[in-house]
Amino acid sequence: MDKALEHQFVALLEKHQNIVHKVCRLYTNNQDAHNDLFQEITIQLWKAYPKFRGEAKFSTWMYRVGLNTAITLYRKSKRTIKTQEFETVSFKIKAEPYDDTQDQQLKLLYQAVYQLNDIEKALVFLYLEEKNYSEISETLGITEVNARVKMNRVKKKLRTVLNP
Repeated sequence: MDKALEHQFVALLEKHQNIVHKVCRLYTNNQDAHNDLFQEITIQLWKAYPKFRGEAKFSTWMYRVGLNTAITLYRKSKRTIKTQEFETVSFKIKAEPYDDTQDQQLKLLYQAVYQLNDIEKALVFLYLEEKNYSEISETLGITEVNARVKMNRVKKKLRTVLNP
């Protein structure tokens, strides 16, 4: 790939890397798994970047690739994330340290979210990222009505778990 494309990708990834960190936080429970998943999502984003047509916002496309990668790996490995070597491209990304300190309410919310299935987790994640139902449906590949119905069911489920 040409250098201009590589520089463009790196700049976009650096700008939006918190999206990847959030996906990793949602699907992993320790720092090593987080780092491995971050690397794997970055690889998948790089591989798919030449096909990115710009029909959706880069961040929406990034959510979709990141969530699909996490869900696929999560299902395949049953909570053990495996990575592949990535030696063909050597670009440096200034990784921002991910602040893992959360207050008690956020920890409780994450514990409740961990109990959800993969699609429900993705739905909650996008909702908490303040994505509208149109963006959520586009990212998850479901209808907007289906996204609304699923979200209402997930909210009820979370209320039950958080307020027994």
